[in-house]
Amino acid sequence: MTRKPNDKKAPIRCAWASSELASSELMIRYHDEEWGVPVHDDGTLFEFLILEGAQAGLSWETILNKRENYRAAFDGFDAPKVARYGRRKVAQLLKNPGIVRNRLKIASAVRNAQALLQVREEFGSFNRYIWQFVDGRPRVNSWKAHDRIPARTAESDAMSKALKKRGFSFVGSTICYAFMQGVGMVNDHIVQCFRYRETSMPGSAKEPQERPLPHRV
Repeated sequence: MTRKPNDKKAPIRCAWASSELASSELMIRYHDEEWGVPVHDDGTLFEFLILEGAQAGLSWETILNKRENYRAAFDGFDAPKVARYGRRKVAQLLKNPGIVRNRLKIASAVRNAQALLQVREEFGSFNRYIWQFVDGRPRVNSWKAHDRIPARTAESDAMSKALKKRGFSFVGSTICYAFMQGVGMVNDHIVQCFRYRETSMPGSAKEPQERPLPHRV
């Protein structure tokens, strides 16, 4: 159950989701229920990849507020369907006020869906491919202050380089690191946050983890 931000006994949260800084219950609920939880479902991974790309230059709260609109506009982030979007569909999306109407970002979503399908054909699933960048298991950090958390790492640099090589776009290293944080490839909850231990516990993943393939990008 999500803790109410105005609860006097509210637990300690990461600074960006504290009741003092978070401007909406939606951000707090995202922090409490999703951020840092390992994800191994291809559909959800694709959703985060597209939403993180859409967030470039904007706030994550803006994207969260548009998330349901994105799900409706992009057929529930069904990669095979998105990969088949043509000019007519793109034109419709550009007129949709419920999403970020940026031509480059919308075109990127289509290209990324196509690239993801190619990865899935080669590796069996996007999950098996993307998790190899952390050797198949979450990296649990021990940050004591939010300002110590990096915007990018060697792993996100490697992921960005590999994804771009495979035709993905809007996958710079900072975007990749935000993606890694969101889907639990790294646990960047500060140690004082009540979610730190919960997301570090075995079995916190949404899907059973597959055996990682030998590292290849």
